[in-house]
Amino acid sequence: MKRPSDVISLADEDAVRDAVWDSVLGLWDVVNTLTRLRPSRRKRYRVSIFGSARVRPGSIGYEETKRAARILAAMGCDIVTGGGPGLMQAANEGAAASPKRSRSYGIRVQLPFEQDVNAFVSQAFEHRTFFTRLHQFVLVSDAFVVTPGGIGTVLEMLMIWQLLQVGHLSDTPLILVGKMWPGLVDWARASMLATEPPLASARDLAIPVCVNDADQAIARIRTHHARWQAARTRTPARGKRRTVVTTRRGS
Repeated sequence: MKRPSDVISLADEDAVRDAVWDSVLGLWDVVNTLTRLRPSRRKRYRVSIFGSARVRPGSIGYEETKRAARILAAMGCDIVTGGGPGLMQAANEGAAASPKRSRSYGIRVQLPFEQDVNAFVSQAFEHRTFFTRLHQFVLVSDAFVVTPGGIGTVLEMLMIWQLLQVGHLSDTPLILVGKMWPGLVDWARASMLATEPPLASARDLAIPVCVNDADQAIARIRTHHARWQAARTRTPARGKRRTVVTTRRGS
């Protein structure tokens, strides 16, 4: 019996490898197409808060992060974190203080050293890769607040910075809180603008806004949140027709 020409024998390792590779490329194409989708209007304003998993409850950093999230939650902002311990837990704990006003999300990634979802997350999402996890942060967030953290926090911050630089994100605040961040931004400015040609533009390096404390971060989010609310009020929801009633004189 003659075998169809498009059938690949499992004994043909090269052909099997090529078929798998073609399938992976096809899946990437599907994923890339889906990533172009964006909601026309968000129903809720969401703030993603990045920060260290190592900071302990009771420390100044933990309590200030919790306080900031509590104030943002009282404004009606949802809080999104990595769902783990430390400053992520602090932010989720702050959001949990206003369950009727705010939702508390955790977007996790599988790690060799398992971290349980902190007890203050109301809904958790699991990812196997940092790529898909960061992409979900991008899809769901209206603003980013970066508190002190290590390599993972820096990775998250730089990813958002680049997406804002190339225009994949727009009108999305990137707020860096604390003493560790101005030095990083100053290094980037001094190093990248010192060459000929420059390695970045001055506009690129002005994207992240460094603030000293939680109160300054809250003030900036409050301003952006108010503008977001005003835009929602001006823009009618798609799919809903507005009924206009007119009356004639004498009727």
